[in-house]
Amino acid sequence: MEERVKILCVDDEVNVLRALERMFMDDDYEILTCSSAEEGLATLEKVQPIHIVISDYRMPIMNGVDFLREVCKQWPDTIRIVLSGYADTAAIVSAINDGQIYKFIPKPWNEDEVRVTIVNAIERYFLHQHNVQLLAELTRKNDELARINQILEEKVLERTRVLMLQNRVLSRAQNILDALPVAVLGIDPEGVVAQCNQECADLLGCELGQLVGSQADGALPAAFLDLIKPAGDGEQGRELVLRGMPLQVRIAALDEEGQQGTVVVLIRGEGR
Repeated sequence: MEERVKILCVDDEVNVLRALERMFMDDDYEILTCSSAEEGLATLEKVQPIHIVISDYRMPIMNGVDFLREVCKQWPDTIRIVLSGYADTAAIVSAINDGQIYKFIPKPWNEDEVRVTIVNAIERYFLHQHNVQLLAELTRKNDELARINQILEEKVLERTRVLMLQNRVLSRAQNILDALPVAVLGIDPEGVVAQCNQECADLLGCELGQLVGSQADGALPAAFLDLIKPAGDGEQGRELVLRGMPLQVRIAALDEEGQQGTVVVLIRGEGR
């Protein structure tokens, strides 16, 4: 324990104060003495922290109960002990209730018992301080977690907002594609159908929902695949009869902003 323990002894009898000083002479405590409650309060105002306050019960002007009640109010962390030769049960109960004292020690006292009481009081004081520190640390960490959770929630909300916006854009883009009077098909470099509109699915005789994401080799008619391979660079115009329907075919290579693949446009009717 690095912090030196300070004990304030308050008694209007000087011989009692001297006796207390002698009793703790060999202990590593800092003993402060006052001959009245008023002087004790003034000392507490100037010297902090004082870990333990030992007060006589019967003192003039302000008795020990009133003194320790004030100490409890202003310095609640102190351990408060009453010394008294006045063995009145009501006085003891009053001191315990009003001053929230830790121990009532009768005069004359047994030195060994007082020493044990002081050791236990010190342990109680620092255990309480340790608990206060742990509670403060727990509160700080809870506040930090709450702050992090708030940040995460804001990021999730922002990400959700962006995804919803992207979904609306994709949905509208698909609606526009489906409204076109021509068939549009996109195939990525791995041969997967990446895009297709309803007109294209109808011309190819496929289900739109099953076509997108499928391997082109397995999902598209062989005659159609033979026609579009290889697409090469630039737009290419070809003609195809598919399921008895003449089609104009426009093929273009896509290489824009990281997107690569082949775009095929099918137009009903023979070339003009």
